[in-house]
Amino acid sequence: MWWIFALLSALFAALTALFAKMGVKNIDSNLATAVRTTVVMLLVWAIVTYKGNLSSIQTFSKNTWVFLILSGLSTGLSWLFYFKAIQLGKLSQVAPIDKLSLVLTIVFSVMFLGEEISMKAAIGAILIVAGVFLMI
Repeated sequence: MWWIFALLSALFAALTALFAKMGVKNIDSNLATAVRTTVVMLLVWAIVTYKGNLSSIQTFSKNTWVFLILSGLSTGLSWLFYFKAIQLGKLSQVAPIDKLSLVLTIVFSVMFLGEEISMKAAIGAILIVAGVFLMI
């Protein structure tokens, strides 16, 4: 079932890029990111509250807090740079470069999480990098 969620993630990420490019015209990209982030925050807090999961926050360990905060900072910086890039460049060129995050994620998962990568995944990552360079 995880792959259905992954496909939905890809679909909504593509729509996010399209809508962001359309919405960032003639405004400050940081302000656009702030609006987007506020919408995301309200949506997710509404879902957490609706599902009754808010009380689970008390069970978070110190490590959980540290890594979630670092993840949030990384997300924020990623979005700020992404919005500036799509404001200045073509979405069809920015998006593939942004997807180099896939390759970096694979490398980081091996380096920091000790995950093993199959030959098929390694070849796929190399092809992604090659594809990005072809597109830019």
